[in-house]
Order: sequence, then C-alpha cells, then structure tokens
Amino acid sequence: MPQFLCRLLPVMILAVLSPFGAALAEDTEENPVDPWEGFNRSMFAFNDTLDTYFLKPVAKGYRAVTPDPVENSVSNVFDNLGEVRNVLNDLLQGKWAQAGNDSGRFLINSTIGLAGLFDVAGKMGLEKSDGEDFGQTLATWGVGRGPYLVLPFFGPSNVRDGLSRPVDIYSDPITYIDDVPTRNTITGVGLISSRAGLLQGEDLISGDKYLFIRDAYLQRREFLIKDGEVEDDFGGDFDDFEDDFEE
Repeated sequence: MPQFLCRLLPVMILAVLSPFGAALAEDTEENPVDPWEGFNRSMFAFNDTLDTYFLKPVAKGYRAVTPDPVENSVSNVFDNLGEVRNVLNDLLQGKWAQAGNDSGRFLINSTIGLAGLFDVAGKMGLEKSDGEDFGQTLATWGVGRGPYLVLPFFGPSNVRDGLSRPVDIYSDPITYIDDVPTRNTITGVGLISSRAGLLQGEDLISGDKYLFIRDAYLQRREFLIKDGEVEDDFGGDFDDFEDDFEE
C-alpha cells in the first residue's frame, strides 16, 4: 500500500468522526446503520469515478492480456502473503486449529508452491479460509462496529474496521519491503489483480448501486465475523454471490 495513503488514513477517519463530518449526515434518525449517508454517498461517488476512469479499465486490460493460469498464479501469491495476517488474527481470536491450517498453508505454498504461485497446500487438504483481519478480531473482542463508513480510496467500511486498518497494513509482509518503488509496484499489481477478480461479479449489481454495495458489505462482514453462522437475508445464495466475486 502506498505510504502516502497510510499517512492520510488517520486524518480521513478523524475528519469523518468530527462534528463537521456528522453535520454532513442525512436522516440520521431514519437509518441508524448509515447515519452519515450524505458524506458516504459523496465518498462513494468519488471512489466510483476513480474506479470507472482508471482502475476498472486497467483491470480489464490486465485480464485481457494475462493468460488465466498466470492471473491465477498472481492471485495465489497475494493470497499466500495474506496468510500472515490470517495467522496473526487466528491467534488473537483463539482459533488454534485455523491458525495451524493457515500456518501450514503459508509454509507449504511459500516453499513447495514456489512463493505461493501454486496452491499446493490446498491439494494436500489444507483448505483456504475466508480470511481474518483485525476488524474481525476486534468484533470477537466485543468492539461494536459503529456506523457504516465509506473511506476515500479504500471504499466500504465502518468505524471499527476503518480504525483497524493500520494493524492490517503493518501485518502485511509487503509493508516491510525496503525498496519503495518495488513495494509500490507489488502493491499496485495486487490492487489490479483484486479489481480484476471483481469484474464478473458486477453483473449482480442492480438498483441503487450505493445501497447494493453497502448492504452486500455489511452482510459479508457479519458472515466473516460469525464464521458463516449467519442467516442470509440478502436475497440470494451467499455462496454463489461470493464465488462470482472471487472468480
């Protein structure tokens, strides 16, 4: 992640939480989940414009010129690096079995899987988990999520998840690459790879795009925090919804 964004993040969050940010809210009594909807819609429009005219075209170009096996291998590398964060949060949540699984995946895929290019661990029975982050850890510790929040550049979040992002950033191995151009290049590739994986799932979006993404995000977070033990009231098969966004 570019370092200037890391520095801007606390400032952006504090601005939103300030009385000025609260003053931008609309219909605070009508929607307790999203009391800052006026501000959030403005940030959503900003992010959507940036995505429409920059990130999405780049992701489409990346998908068009990159063979599927190569694209899958690139995605696997970043998934493998994400196991470090998974293990840390597994341990903080007391998920010992999952910590062992995720540790095994990282060790096997980092070695036999050639730095994560190939998911050898998955073929050996160590299945990829849905992933853990510090926001989920805070939730298991009883910290409330707070209002829904759209962050500039980062997108859908809430107060708890927004404040947990620095921990996620510093538990990412990429953060510790000393060479700044190399670190930023790897971060950019990861961002484009992730965005390319969302292209097909966009066909599912209907109606008010802001509301659709907000509700999908909130449901997805509940699903992750409760390890799948949540009733799907989103209006469809959540597993199918998730699979489409991960392809």
